[in-house]
Amino acid sequence: MFQRFQDFYRWLSVQFNRIPVFPRDLGVTALFLCAAYYVSSLLIDHTGGENNSALVFVLAVSLISLLTSGYAYGIAASIIGALFINIYFMEPYEAFSLSRTGYPVAMLSMVAISCVICALTARVKKQATEAVRREKSTKALYEQNEKLNAEKAAIQLQSDRISIRESILRAVSHDLRTPLTAISGAASVLLSSPEVSEKNLAMLADIKQDADGLIVMVENLLSVTRVQDGTIPLKKREEMLEEVAGDALLTTRRRFPDYHIELDLSEDILYLPMDPLLVRQVIVNLLENAIRHSGDTEHITLRLYRQDSWAVVEVRDRGRGLSQQVRQALQNGSPIPLSGDDTRGMGIGLSVCQSIIKAHGGFFTADNHPEGGAVFRFGLPAEGEEL
Repeated sequence: MFQRFQDFYRWLSVQFNRIPVFPRDLGVTALFLCAAYYVSSLLIDHTGGENNSALVFVLAVSLISLLTSGYAYGIAASIIGALFINIYFMEPYEAFSLSRTGYPVAMLSMVAISCVICALTARVKKQATEAVRREKSTKALYEQNEKLNAEKAAIQLQSDRISIRESILRAVSHDLRTPLTAISGAASVLLSSPEVSEKNLAMLADIKQDADGLIVMVENLLSVTRVQDGTIPLKKREEMLEEVAGDALLTTRRRFPDYHIELDLSEDILYLPMDPLLVRQVIVNLLENAIRHSGDTEHITLRLYRQDSWAVVEVRDRGRGLSQQVRQALQNGSPIPLSGDDTRGMGIGLSVCQSIIKAHGGFFTADNHPEGGAVFRFGLPAEGEEL
């Protein structure tokens, strides 16, 4: 029974609050004044002059102040109630009169008491509204704090995962580098031996080439993890970019003697601060990517030039070019999708290049050339003057 009463009260409260404010407050005021008049009319028939109508109207004014907004309706109801009492429930009946002793004081006292009740009721409602507002604000802040804590925990978990992954990569790379170097060295020794047959020479050449490729991949893994977590600080010094690029070109030609790589140098001498070992590794990676993945053996070009305040290195081929997936991945900085052997190893090498150039404060781009093939560019800040 009590639950039904609570449900009915909630429903009634919802319906009451749906009514617009002005007609709702006006209706409440009229309803309680009429109810007070009716109750006082019943009392006067039984009690005569001692009908306590003033108390009835004060109660009506209190309820009006509680259920309406502001002070106006309660004060208006107190004045109207005082007039009703004087006219209908005090002698002479059916007429307004202040001639009797105590009437003015009684009316003013009733109006004053009603106004005080209105003020107190309005203050209580304001405090209740403020308490509800603070409760909602506190709840919103608590929910926001919980959300921030959850995001912080997720970021920390992701950071821990990345740290663990990089630690595993470094450990595996260190463990792989030694046996791969031994395999490459043993294959070189056997290749120089006159006792090896031609069939075995071809197999040994494949073994050495694959071992060298794996060594480069391991070195790239070590470099990218160190650059990303800041454990390999840049050792910058003033160097000629032409010398660094020439060293990278010689290294690549030793590894791939059958491929033709053209060097196009600028008329300017590009002398700028850099970590020469890391920049050399970037150029080697780009040249090897062109050799391994472009399908072009004759038209690979390494070009160096100055563009505004940048020293730019460009590696271009005339091969099959970059797929749309690889281009989008390079532009967004996301992992490069592997679609078979054609792109195997490309993602690691290019990730190394991007990380090293970013650490130098430079830019790295990759796209297809309008005349065919892929073109990779990176720029380093050329702080020095042209020579």
